[in-house]
Amino acid sequence: MSVLSPAALAARSAGLAPLMREHLIRTPLVGFAALSEQVAADVLVKCEHLQRTGSFKARGGLAKVSALTADQRRRGVVTASSGNHGLGVAHALAVLDGRGIVFVPVHASSAKVAALRRFGVEIRQQGDECGASERLAQDYAAEHGLAYVSPYNDADVIAGQGTIGVEIVEQLDGRTLDAIIVSVGGGGLVSGVASVLKHHWPTIRVIGASPVNDAAMAASVRAGQVVTLDAAPTLSDGTAGSVEPGSITLPLCQALVDEWVLVDEAAIRRALRLVIDTEHQLVEGAAAVAVAAALACRQTLAGRRVGIVSCGANIAADTLAAALNG
Repeated sequence: MSVLSPAALAARSAGLAPLMREHLIRTPLVGFAALSEQVAADVLVKCEHLQRTGSFKARGGLAKVSALTADQRRRGVVTASSGNHGLGVAHALAVLDGRGIVFVPVHASSAKVAALRRFGVEIRQQGDECGASERLAQDYAAEHGLAYVSPYNDADVIAGQGTIGVEIVEQLDGRTLDAIIVSVGGGGLVSGVASVLKHHWPTIRVIGASPVNDAAMAASVRAGQVVTLDAAPTLSDGTAGSVEPGSITLPLCQALVDEWVLVDEAAIRRALRLVIDTEHQLVEGAAAVAVAAALACRQTLAGRRVGIVSCGANIAADTLAAALNG
C-alpha cells in the first residue's frame, strides 16, 4: 500500500471538495458560547454531527466508493465498522448505484445498526470488537473477489475526511486557528484534517483526543509501532477498536499530531451533557471526547482560537440516557 505525504493528501482533499459539495452537506463552523467560556478561548466547532448519515464518515466513504469502478460497485463492496463508517459507505453506494456488505461487531450500537438496515445493505454482526470485524470483512472480500473499503487505512478515505479541513479554511475566510482538536480511533480523520490544516497553517497545534479506556493509536505512536491494547468499554464507540498492522495512519499521526489527550468516561459524560444542555444539539460519545479534551487543555488553550471537529451524532437512546444519568 503506497503511503502519501501530508502535502499529497492535502492536494487530494482539495480535489475531492467538489464531490463533497455535490452529495454532502457543508457543515457549519460555529462558536459554542458556553464551551468557549469554560475554556477561556474562542472555540469554533465544525459540526459534522449534522452531516448526512450523522457522521464525518460519509466523506471518506464517498471518496473511496467514487474511486472504484462501476463494475466493482455493482458486484458489491465489503467494509467493516462500528457503525458510522458503514453508514458512510452505504450512503455512497446509494448515491453511486452500488451494493454492499457491512461487518459490524456483535455489540455495535443498535441505533447505528438500525440506520444501516434502512440503507438496504447486508449486515453481518461478527467479531467481538472492530478490529476483529475488520479482519473478517477483509477475509470475506478476498475470498469472494470483492472490493474492501477500510474505515481508515486507505488514502482515498483519509483524503475524503480531509475535506473537513478544506471547508474549515474556506469558512474562516482569512482567519486562522491556533489549534484543532480531533477525536482519534484509527487515525483517518485526524490524518486528513491535519494534513490540510498544516498545509495552510504550518504552526497550528494538532491535538489528538481519545478515551483512556481505548486509545490504541496514542499507544502505538508512543511505542513507534502498532500495539494491541486490552481495551475497556467506552461511551466513545466511534473511536473504539485496534489499529490495523501496517496502517498508513500511524506514520501520519506520528508526523502530524502534536499532543495526545486521553479523557476518562466521567469527562466524556460531562462533555456530552455540556453540549446538550447549552447548545441543544445531539452528539455521540466520540464527539464528546474532543470537547472533553478541550476542557482538559483549558490552561494551554486560553486566549487562543481553537477548532473542534464534532465528529458524529449517532448515539442510541438507551446509551444516551445511561450517559446523562451516570
